[in-house]
Amino acid sequence: MKARMMRLPIVFCFSICAVLIVAAVATAAPIEDFKVEDGIVLVLDESNFDSAISTFDHIFVDFYAPWCGHCKRLAPELDKAAAIVAESKDAIVIAKMDAEKYRRLADKYDVDGYPTLKIFIHGVAMDYYGPRKADLLVRYLKKFVAPDVATLDSDSAIKEFVEGAGTFFPIYLGFGLDESAISKLAVKYKKKAWFAVANKFSEDVMFQYDFDKSPALVSIHPTYNEQNIFYGPFEEEFIDTFITQNFLPPAVPMNHDTLKILKDDQRKIVLTIVEDELEEKSRNLIKLLKAAASANRDLVFGYVGVKQWGEFADSFGNNGKKNLPRSVVWDGDEEYHVVSGSERMEEEDQGTQISQFLEGFRAERTDKRKISGPSFMSFINSLIGVRLVYILVFLVGVFMLIQSICKEEPLTVGTRDSVDHTTTTTTAHEGERARDKED
Repeated sequence: MKARMMRLPIVFCFSICAVLIVAAVATAAPIEDFKVEDGIVLVLDESNFDSAISTFDHIFVDFYAPWCGHCKRLAPELDKAAAIVAESKDAIVIAKMDAEKYRRLADKYDVDGYPTLKIFIHGVAMDYYGPRKADLLVRYLKKFVAPDVATLDSDSAIKEFVEGAGTFFPIYLGFGLDESAISKLAVKYKKKAWFAVANKFSEDVMFQYDFDKSPALVSIHPTYNEQNIFYGPFEEEFIDTFITQNFLPPAVPMNHDTLKILKDDQRKIVLTIVEDELEEKSRNLIKLLKAAASANRDLVFGYVGVKQWGEFADSFGNNGKKNLPRSVVWDGDEEYHVVSGSERMEEEDQGTQISQFLEGFRAERTDKRKISGPSFMSFINSLIGVRLVYILVFLVGVFMLIQSICKEEPLTVGTRDSVDHTTTTTTAHEGERARDKED
């Protein structure tokens, strides 16, 4: 009995040690355990995927297909990006996985087009819609590992922060502003903007950023060379409004990137359609739209050139260049409003015409219409055009083929009906996936 009691603690100790060893092996997943291509991009598969996304706090994953042309063009950019990340010592990992070969994992993360790019932050997947050139991609990814609010203590620190932030995201600088005033909002909008506070700065900085007193919150959008200043009140509600209204410039050029940002904006969009955005007369009109936007913050003012994105412009009943420029009010989805008496904008005194257009809209002197093209989300999620037509033609052809087979041969109970139903369902499912997530 005594011997058995002595053996029991020994067995118990061995059991505890075994459990600890197994736990240590299970939780530890050093980089050496992952396959590395050329010492740069981690190659993931079913054996190491879960370990990778749980081990690394920030991991960028390219779900690719070997036959995909877009994937082949992206691959060298990812190699360059991984090398840049390695040199900068940022805690970001670049990885890729053959989604055709490992369909179970691909389906788990809703991969239905190639390439599908995702960022895993502490194991949570987030779709990536940012730039794909190596240097811009790395700059975009650095946003996710940066502090929510940077603290800057000199003019040189301010300069380095702004230059390091790049041009893809807007920047919000709080001069003489307590960090606590924007810390919650910085977390809320971490994926959309850079935030910093500076309590030590010179008059040269005040002149550079065009503010004459502090505290002041300055918004900078390097892409559009736009800058705005907010002097308060510094309550969360008002700061939040200022931040969201300055994610984009006062007059927004319509493209796929800006539409992605606008999908979360609940305001209606005053959309002005011109022949060519780059023409001098169009540039002059855009200046007037910016002025109108500053006085009408409850609306988004956007513009698009037929030459730049004719497909999008034509969705709003554009009947040729002779009717341009013209403005409509878009709800961001499938409907837009035409203001009675303001169907077309003349070249003379366009500022007054914009004011009359807005007065007519607010007075509800409008005609509601449906856009003739795809909806808002369709413009965001796909490049619409000839490829969509090809897919639709293919689906119609398959459907007609199935119908002809059904008519030519008699059905056998329990066989043909099942086969045709499965084929139709599969084809429709593949068509939907191609439309929704075509690169």
